[in-house]
Amino acid sequence: MSIYFDNSATTKPLPEVARLVFESLSGEDTFGNPGSLHRLGVLAERDLSASAEKISSLLSCKKEELIFTSCGSESVNTAIMGYVHQNPRAGKKIISTRTEHKASLESLSRLEKEGYEICYIPVGLDGKPDLTALENALDENTALLTFTHVNNESGSILPLSEIVAIRNKKNRNAKIHLDCVQSLGKLPIALSRMGVDMASFSGHKIHALKGFGLLYIKSGVRVQPLIIGGGQQGGMRSGTQSPYLASAFALALEKATEKIEENLSKMTELRDFFSCELEKKGVSILSPKDALPYVLNVSFPHFQSETMLHCLEEKEIYVSTVSACSSKTKAVSYVLSEMGIKREIAKNAVRFSFSRFNTKEEMQTALDAISMIYEKYMV
Repeated sequence: MSIYFDNSATTKPLPEVARLVFESLSGEDTFGNPGSLHRLGVLAERDLSASAEKISSLLSCKKEELIFTSCGSESVNTAIMGYVHQNPRAGKKIISTRTEHKASLESLSRLEKEGYEICYIPVGLDGKPDLTALENALDENTALLTFTHVNNESGSILPLSEIVAIRNKKNRNAKIHLDCVQSLGKLPIALSRMGVDMASFSGHKIHALKGFGLLYIKSGVRVQPLIIGGGQQGGMRSGTQSPYLASAFALALEKATEKIEENLSKMTELRDFFSCELEKKGVSILSPKDALPYVLNVSFPHFQSETMLHCLEEKEIYVSTVSACSSKTKAVSYVLSEMGIKREIAKNAVRFSFSRFNTKEEMQTALDAISMIYEKYMV
């Protein structure tokens, strides 16, 4: 039986989600276009609205503040580029870090070519931005701050409350966009109380389906749409909406948040066990101690990342090296490099990313497999 430790890349859909989608796709009156005026369209719109209502309740925001997208990257692109393009007088400076997801970094790169000043705040070994540097950089010309809530490679958790406080002190008009793709369903998220203006989410990271993303835009914040056409969703995101993808996301989010604190505690205990046993084998732990316990980045002595990945794969244990979005480049992780981790250590890095369904028995099996790999190749 295989063991899946690559949940930061994607998650297996919940059985309840699969059943819901099957029923939606095979029903006699559940396939309508929510924009149609006839009965099937009205039923589809009703389902879509019910999902939005449930999601907004779970995320503590208004239903009207949510935009359904195709993925986390689309949500991120829309938030970053859409905000500055819609608000040219807000300022020409954007503050971020170089450890963001590529969806953010590529958006920032494009804006830099358009003449925007992109200020990258350095991060420490803990993966967190230097708050003194942030305070020094944030000024009246700053339009936007964009950061990742939980880093997908290191598991570092953003000190959000401190960042919001600095923003409020230096320039209350500067907006904050938060990439919550890796934190959703793992950390409590109450958008109305977090001090952020925009936030991005993805369905397939929480045991829903690929092809669904979510963008939160706080009431009063103006964003230029990325996709235009039929004017769906108040003109913010044209294109026919998918009621079954939205309902799948709503169900997965509901299940993820039911026991979120209990799951966090359980995964902290399991991560601590796993990392402690790895350290006994001489493995270096690269994730900070206060990282989200669902992500553990480590470095194996004498084994390059891809070698260990394939050795584990032979034993049907699935892990990753760098982010799945960068895994084909064979480059050392830019996230680890920015954190100040030496190249000779970073080139041996492997990411274990867990879900709430992983067990201690699976971790022990992985530990045994690692021991066997060292015994076989290090004689």
